[in-house]
Amino acid sequence: MDQIEEKIQIPSGFPLPELTIDDQGKVTSANVHIGEVFIYEGILGTDIFAITGYRGATFRENASNGQHVTLERNNKTFEIYSYKMDADKDEWTLLFRDITSLAELTAKYNAERPCMAKVQIDNYDELIEAVRDAGGSDLSARIDRIVRDWAEDMKASVSRIKNNRYNIWLTQKYMESERFRKFELLDEVRKLETNADFPASLSIGVGAGGADLEETESFADAALQLALGRGGDQAVIKIGNHVSYFGGKLQTVEKSNKGKSRIVGHALNQLIMQAPKIFIMGHVHSDMDSFGASLGIARLCMVNNKKPYIVIEEPNESLDTVFRLAKETERYTFVNCDKAASLCEEDSLLIVVDTHKKDLVQCPELLGISRKVVVIDHHRKADRGIENPVLNYMESYASSTCEMVTEMLQFMLEKKKQMEKIETEALMAGIMVDSSFFSVRAGVRTFEAASWLRRQGADPTEVKRFFQEDWENVKIKSQALLGADILPSGIAIASLPGERSDAQLLCAQTADRLLSLKGIRASFACGQDTEQRTVISARSLGAVNVQVIMEKMGGGGHLTNAAAQVQSPVEEVLEKIKLLTEETIK
Repeated sequence: MDQIEEKIQIPSGFPLPELTIDDQGKVTSANVHIGEVFIYEGILGTDIFAITGYRGATFRENASNGQHVTLERNNKTFEIYSYKMDADKDEWTLLFRDITSLAELTAKYNAERPCMAKVQIDNYDELIEAVRDAGGSDLSARIDRIVRDWAEDMKASVSRIKNNRYNIWLTQKYMESERFRKFELLDEVRKLETNADFPASLSIGVGAGGADLEETESFADAALQLALGRGGDQAVIKIGNHVSYFGGKLQTVEKSNKGKSRIVGHALNQLIMQAPKIFIMGHVHSDMDSFGASLGIARLCMVNNKKPYIVIEEPNESLDTVFRLAKETERYTFVNCDKAASLCEEDSLLIVVDTHKKDLVQCPELLGISRKVVVIDHHRKADRGIENPVLNYMESYASSTCEMVTEMLQFMLEKKKQMEKIETEALMAGIMVDSSFFSVRAGVRTFEAASWLRRQGADPTEVKRFFQEDWENVKIKSQALLGADILPSGIAIASLPGERSDAQLLCAQTADRLLSLKGIRASFACGQDTEQRTVISARSLGAVNVQVIMEKMGGGGHLTNAAAQVQSPVEEVLEKIKLLTEETIK
């Protein structure tokens, strides 16, 4: 003990619990104070892992790098430091330092740290108007009572700053409690009887862990914007760079007012007229919605006498027909990523469609070159989106980006039939694909957009040609359906055989087909593309939130329609999907 005290300079009269382990992790000796840590006797010869939960290798590594571990035993908290006292012996001495008071003080400090929650009633104007027309008038008061009771239970301060907005200050202890209960407040508001066509719901943004109150509030603002951008009816907690999501059980409510489309369209028009060069790009592995939206934006540029560059790598088989037809017109300038990067400049306008995630765009290099980026997307907002766009138009209620672009074109085009036939048909094809042929997330505005495209010259028969399949693909999907795993919970999971360049399209079609079977609540289809990626398509009837599952795999989408791309083998992906669906359904 004298040798130990000399090495770590332990003050006289301040003995510490101590034990020694050998190279096998077995306890070879212990001093009389070890009883302060372990209340049982006879620890000699015991494996250190059995009594601490840490393997001997951990202590050996800590002895060389100067680190330590923490242990809770006997209602106390200890830091364990390890030292090699004799270079000639394969033994390590462990010293236990009691930090119970410090740990309790730290826990108290963390529990009392201020957090801010910003609460917003979703679609407040439409909700109150619908309820008023139905003869109700006290819905706002009932929601207000629920929010205030929730705040009172947390001993929080609450301020109603607008008819539909609340600012709530609470402590981290209660925030963690809400995290554990998964914000049951969302369910309580959703169950209110409204007599309207859609239920009441809340969006909640919680900020925590800021260096000061101002930063904490900024985290809450960012969290609320994420909740709203993802369609509402959910809570988002932002602690520094870490974001957690809760709720999101409702389909996004379609807004009846198209005023925002007109405003965004005019703003985009101004940016286009001022830009010396314009680049339009979608996401990697462009699909019909991404490509159709790109042609629609290109038309908006052309009516302003601008010739945009459409950034797209060699398209997959699902776009072969429409891409070939568009290229044959010689009206569009298609460039690959390398060419676009060489042409793009700081003052170029970059318009990103059908994605807002910076790691999913067709050419990420352009984001680092252009200072003017516009985002047009219908997916629910994620926390790794493109930063500081000059114009951000995201509407998760929309069936597709093509629907959003079509609405803007209605306001921006002055002449009838000012669009090319290939543009109208590509836009209609994008709407049809992302709405599963008008069966998923297809609202009134979806049909209005399709109707307008029809009047502009879109031929549904020609559009159908874009979706024609070859016999080989039919056989591949049939094999996947025959081998599908149907879980007792109503989840169907299938995988495509082999590698396919059009695996993304085939997976989407397979997932759609599985969802049409009786008793199936959600479906997942996986397949490997020619670049060794596993692509996943997920579909749901609404009872299972497939967006949350796909987000955990690095993807995203909507409550009923989502996707992801991962580098793991198909077999591993299938097992992970099973685990995630079990966790989500619980």
